[in-house]
Amino acid sequence: MSVWSLVYYETAAGRYPVKDYIADLEPEERARVTFDLELLESFGLGLGAPYVRSIRGKLRELRTRGRIQHRLLYFAVSGKRLVLLHAFAKKSEKTPPAEIDTAMRRMADYLERMGR
Repeated sequence: MSVWSLVYYETAAGRYPVKDYIADLEPEERARVTFDLELLESFGLGLGAPYVRSIRGKLRELRTRGRIQHRLLYFAVSGKRLVLLHAFAKKSEKTPPAEIDTAMRRMADYLERMGR
């Protein structure tokens, strides 16, 4: 089993939205999200349902179930790195377009700033 690197998206202002989201969770919910992130780090793109699903293009969704359903949107870049772009509590049947748009904007920003 190969290990992937998790990279937290950093805004131009130096904030880490996914880290902030996880830090604000209650301990039990944070433990569930952390466990699923460890699975993602271990299996990378090989991690499948029910943990991961494809959203749009390279964008994927890590699905954590607990008292609250959490979604972490990410994509893969070269060097076995997974960039965690956006996180939110899922409250509807489908992933809201606004959440996808936020992740897509962050992906474009990341790629532009990293020169890809």
